[in-house]
Amino acid sequence: MNTTIALKKIRTFFRKQKRLPTYQELADLMDFASKNAAFKLAQKLISTGYLERDEKGKLIPKRLFAPLPHSGIVAAGFPTVAEEELSDLVSFDEYLVNNPDSTFILNVSGDSMIDAGIHDGDIVLIDRTQPVKNGDIVVASVDGEWTMKYYHKINGAVTLVPANKKYQKIHPKETLEIAGVVISVIRKYH
Repeated sequence: MNTTIALKKIRTFFRKQKRLPTYQELADLMDFASKNAAFKLAQKLISTGYLERDEKGKLIPKRLFAPLPHSGIVAAGFPTVAEEELSDLVSFDEYLVNNPDSTFILNVSGDSMIDAGIHDGDIVLIDRTQPVKNGDIVVASVDGEWTMKYYHKINGAVTLVPANKKYQKIHPKETLEIAGVVISVIRKYH
């Protein structure tokens, strides 16, 4: 099977399912007669650096999406003469995710973090193993309800602070569970 065609089918599956296929699903996706053929294809994609296996043996993306050309810098202040030059290739898999095994994605609903630049409909990447520091934006369960806010701990007391004056600070009454630290925000304009 042509690697380019296989990658295209796997990327399409990943976009729709938000995960990589199992070996059986990979066999079905590629019209293979057996899982053994899917395993061999997966091995080829692992050896070429597109995929890898997690600790349970499941396929996970490594460089699944093609690196994009990084074409220089654009001024967001005063206009300057722009010269396009190919300075590097950037893989968003590698750029956005340092710890694939401990990172997950959530869709944002609401506007309590709008002054932090996080809008309704954005996508956030959360690292569940990153140590939480004052000022980090965290995803947390507070007294049984989930939210995303700034984390502040003063004299042992935790306060979750919104980035919108319409909302109140949250002081956990009974339970607080930090699911992870927000490491990236993704927004599509079109």
